[in-house]
Amino acid sequence: MDFDRARARLVELFGAEIRDKRVLTAIAKIPRELFIPENLQPCAYDDRPLGIGFGQTISQPFIVALMTQALDLKGPEKVLEIGTGSGYQAAILAELAESVYSVERIPELAESARNVLHRLGYSNVNIKVAGEEMGWKEFAPYDAIVVTAAAPVIHNDFVEQLTVGGRLVIPVGSRWEQELIKLTRGENKNHIDKLGGCRFVPLIGKDAWEE
Repeated sequence: MDFDRARARLVELFGAEIRDKRVLTAIAKIPRELFIPENLQPCAYDDRPLGIGFGQTISQPFIVALMTQALDLKGPEKVLEIGTGSGYQAAILAELAESVYSVERIPELAESARNVLHRLGYSNVNIKVAGEEMGWKEFAPYDAIVVTAAAPVIHNDFVEQLTVGGRLVIPVGSRWEQELIKLTRGENKNHIDKLGGCRFVPLIGKDAWEE
Protein backbone atom coordinates (compact mmCIF):
# COMPACT_ATOMS: atom_id res chain seq x y z
CA MET A 1 0.00 0.00 0.00
CA ASP A 2 1.24 3.50 -0.86
CA PHE A 3 0.87 5.15 2.55
CA ASP A 4 2.29 8.48 1.35
CA ARG A 5 -0.35 8.78 -1.35
CA ALA A 6 -3.11 7.70 1.03
CA ARG A 7 -1.96 10.32 3.55
CA ALA A 8 -2.02 13.08 0.93
CA ARG A 9 -5.48 12.00 -0.21
CA LEU A 10 -6.75 12.14 3.37
CA VAL A 11 -5.52 15.71 3.79
CA GLU A 12 -7.32 16.70 0.59
CA LEU A 13 -10.57 15.41 2.06
CA PHE A 14 -10.43 17.95 4.87
CA GLY A 15 -11.10 20.70 2.32
CA ALA A 16 -11.99 24.15 3.58
CA GLU A 17 -12.94 22.98 7.08
CA ILE A 18 -9.31 22.72 8.20
CA ARG A 19 -7.68 26.03 7.33
CA ASP A 20 -4.53 25.87 9.45
CA LYS A 21 -1.76 24.94 7.02
CA ARG A 22 0.58 23.94 9.84
CA VAL A 23 -1.94 21.35 11.01
CA LEU A 24 -2.37 20.00 7.47
CA THR A 25 1.41 19.80 7.00
CA ALA A 26 1.79 17.83 10.23
CA ILE A 27 -0.93 15.36 9.25
CA ALA A 28 0.62 14.98 5.80
CA LYS A 29 3.97 14.15 7.40
CA ILE A 30 3.18 11.80 10.27
CA PRO A 31 2.78 8.07 9.45
CA ARG A 32 -0.52 7.18 11.15
CA GLU A 33 0.02 3.54 10.17
CA LEU A 34 2.79 3.25 12.78
CA PHE A 35 0.38 4.09 15.60
CA ILE A 36 -2.11 1.27 14.98
CA PRO A 37 -2.01 -2.55 15.07
CA GLU A 38 -0.39 -4.10 12.00
CA ASN A 39 -3.59 -5.85 10.90
CA LEU A 40 -5.36 -2.47 10.68
CA GLN A 41 -2.62 -0.66 8.76
CA PRO A 42 -4.47 -0.95 5.41
CA CYS A 43 -7.19 1.19 7.06
CA ALA A 44 -4.74 3.77 8.43
CA TYR A 45 -5.99 6.58 6.19
CA ASP A 46 -9.69 5.87 6.36
CA ASP A 47 -11.29 8.88 8.03
CA ARG A 48 -12.55 6.95 11.04
CA PRO A 49 -11.40 5.84 14.49
CA LEU A 50 -9.64 2.49 14.82
CA GLY A 51 -9.16 0.18 17.78
CA ILE A 52 -5.76 0.12 19.47
CA GLY A 53 -6.55 -2.38 22.23
CA PHE A 54 -7.64 -2.04 25.88
CA GLY A 55 -11.02 -0.69 24.73
CA GLN A 56 -9.36 2.45 23.33
CA THR A 57 -9.21 4.01 19.85
CA ILE A 58 -7.06 6.23 17.71
CA SER A 59 -9.33 9.15 16.86
CA GLN A 60 -10.82 9.92 13.47
CA PRO A 61 -8.21 11.97 11.54
CA PHE A 62 -10.63 14.81 10.82
CA ILE A 63 -11.43 15.16 14.53
CA VAL A 64 -7.70 15.18 15.32
CA ALA A 65 -7.25 17.97 12.78
CA LEU A 66 -10.25 19.92 14.07
CA MET A 67 -9.19 19.72 17.71
CA THR A 68 -5.61 20.62 16.90
CA GLN A 69 -6.68 23.58 14.77
CA ALA A 70 -8.82 24.85 17.66
CA LEU A 71 -5.75 24.97 19.92
CA ASP A 72 -4.39 27.75 17.67
CA LEU A 73 -0.74 26.74 18.08
CA LYS A 74 1.97 29.03 16.71
CA GLY A 75 5.15 27.22 17.79
CA PRO A 76 6.44 28.29 21.22
CA GLU A 77 3.62 26.78 23.30
CA LYS A 78 3.64 24.22 26.09
CA VAL A 79 0.75 21.78 25.56
CA LEU A 80 -0.92 19.21 27.79
CA GLU A 81 -2.68 16.18 26.32
CA ILE A 82 -5.05 14.09 28.42
CA GLY A 83 -5.21 10.59 26.97
CA THR A 84 -2.03 9.66 25.07
CA GLY A 85 -3.61 6.55 23.55
CA SER A 86 -1.63 5.55 20.47
CA GLY A 87 0.57 8.66 20.61
CA TYR A 88 -0.63 9.96 17.23
CA GLN A 89 -2.16 13.18 18.58
CA ALA A 90 1.01 13.77 20.62
CA ALA A 91 3.07 13.49 17.42
CA ILE A 92 0.87 16.10 15.73
CA LEU A 93 1.28 18.40 18.73
CA ALA A 94 5.05 17.83 18.77
CA GLU A 95 5.24 19.20 15.23
CA LEU A 96 3.36 22.36 16.21
CA ALA A 97 4.47 23.27 19.75
CA GLU A 98 7.69 23.59 21.70
CA SER A 99 6.86 20.96 24.32
CA VAL A 100 4.14 18.38 24.91
CA TYR A 101 3.14 16.73 28.19
CA SER A 102 0.84 13.74 27.78
CA VAL A 103 -0.94 11.62 30.39
CA GLU A 104 -2.21 8.07 29.82
CA ARG A 105 -3.96 5.85 32.38
CA ILE A 106 -3.10 2.52 30.66
CA PRO A 107 0.60 1.73 31.18
CA GLU A 108 0.89 -0.49 28.10
CA LEU A 109 -0.42 2.27 25.82
CA ALA A 110 1.87 4.84 27.44
CA GLU A 111 4.88 2.60 26.79
CA SER A 112 3.85 1.80 23.21
CA ALA A 113 3.29 5.48 22.42
CA ARG A 114 6.63 6.39 23.98
CA ASN A 115 8.39 3.80 21.79
CA VAL A 116 6.79 4.96 18.52
CA LEU A 117 7.45 8.63 19.27
CA HIS A 118 11.09 7.82 20.09
CA ARG A 119 11.39 5.84 16.86
CA LEU A 120 10.13 8.89 14.93
CA GLY A 121 12.61 11.17 16.67
CA TYR A 122 10.28 13.28 18.82
CA SER A 123 12.29 14.48 21.82
CA ASN A 124 9.83 17.17 22.95
CA VAL A 125 7.08 14.80 24.16
CA ASN A 126 6.92 13.75 27.82
CA ILE A 127 4.55 10.91 28.76
CA LYS A 128 3.51 9.69 32.19
CA VAL A 129 1.03 7.14 33.49
CA ALA A 130 -1.93 8.92 35.10
CA GLY A 131 -2.25 9.00 38.87
CA GLU A 132 -5.01 10.45 41.03
CA GLU A 133 -4.73 14.04 39.79
CA MET A 134 -6.44 15.37 36.69
CA GLY A 135 -3.80 16.72 34.35
CA TRP A 136 -0.10 17.22 35.11
CA LYS A 137 0.08 20.04 37.63
CA GLU A 138 3.86 19.86 38.07
CA PHE A 139 4.46 21.60 34.73
CA ALA A 140 1.40 23.90 34.67
CA PRO A 141 0.36 26.37 33.45
CA TYR A 142 -0.08 25.29 29.82
CA ASP A 143 -0.82 27.40 26.77
CA ALA A 144 -3.17 24.73 25.46
CA ILE A 145 -4.80 21.54 26.73
CA VAL A 146 -6.46 18.87 24.60
CA VAL A 147 -8.57 16.13 26.19
CA THR A 148 -9.05 13.06 24.00
CA ALA A 149 -11.71 11.40 26.16
CA ALA A 150 -15.31 12.37 26.90
CA ALA A 151 -16.01 14.25 30.12
CA PRO A 152 -19.43 14.80 31.74
CA VAL A 153 -18.46 18.43 32.50
CA ILE A 154 -15.60 20.84 31.84
CA HIS A 155 -13.27 19.83 34.65
CA ASN A 156 -12.10 22.85 36.67
CA ASP A 157 -8.69 21.26 37.25
CA PHE A 158 -8.01 21.59 33.53
CA VAL A 159 -9.08 25.24 33.44
CA GLU A 160 -6.84 26.03 36.41
CA GLN A 161 -3.85 24.53 34.58
CA LEU A 162 -4.27 26.96 31.66
CA THR A 163 -2.51 30.27 31.22
CA VAL A 164 -4.75 33.30 30.81
CA GLY A 165 -5.56 33.25 27.10
CA GLY A 166 -4.89 29.50 27.00
CA ARG A 167 -7.21 27.15 25.10
CA LEU A 168 -8.84 23.94 26.32
CA VAL A 169 -10.45 21.61 23.77
CA ILE A 170 -12.57 18.86 25.30
CA PRO A 171 -15.53 16.63 24.36
CA VAL A 172 -18.33 17.12 26.90
CA GLY A 173 -21.55 15.14 27.22
CA SER A 174 -22.73 11.62 27.97
CA ARG A 175 -20.77 8.39 27.59
CA TRP A 176 -22.34 7.91 24.15
CA GLU A 177 -22.25 11.32 22.47
CA GLN A 178 -20.66 14.66 23.16
CA GLU A 179 -20.21 18.24 21.99
CA LEU A 180 -16.67 19.36 21.21
CA ILE A 181 -16.01 22.46 23.34
CA LYS A 182 -13.25 25.05 23.09
CA LEU A 183 -12.74 27.09 26.24
CA THR A 184 -10.45 30.13 26.21
CA ARG A 185 -9.42 31.20 29.70
CA GLY A 186 -9.98 34.89 30.47
CA GLU A 187 -8.87 37.12 33.31
CA ASN A 188 -12.37 37.26 34.76
CA LYS A 189 -14.56 35.23 32.41
CA ASN A 190 -13.93 32.27 30.15
CA HIS A 191 -15.12 32.17 26.55
CA ILE A 192 -16.83 29.05 25.16
CA ASP A 193 -17.08 27.97 21.53
CA LYS A 194 -18.96 24.87 20.36
CA LEU A 195 -17.26 22.97 17.55
CA GLY A 196 -19.84 20.28 16.80
CA GLY A 197 -20.87 16.78 17.78
CA CYS A 198 -18.40 13.96 18.39
CA ARG A 199 -17.99 10.59 20.09
CA PHE A 200 -15.05 9.64 22.32
CA VAL A 201 -14.22 6.93 24.83
CA PRO A 202 -15.03 8.09 28.40
CA LEU A 203 -12.65 10.04 30.59
CA ILE A 204 -12.02 7.94 33.69
CA GLY A 205 -11.19 9.53 37.03
CA LYS A 206 -12.14 12.10 39.64
CA ASP A 207 -15.32 14.03 38.72
CA ALA A 208 -15.46 12.11 35.42
CA TRP A 209 -16.69 8.58 34.66
CA GLU A 210 -16.14 5.41 36.65
CA GLU A 211 -14.30 2.60 34.90
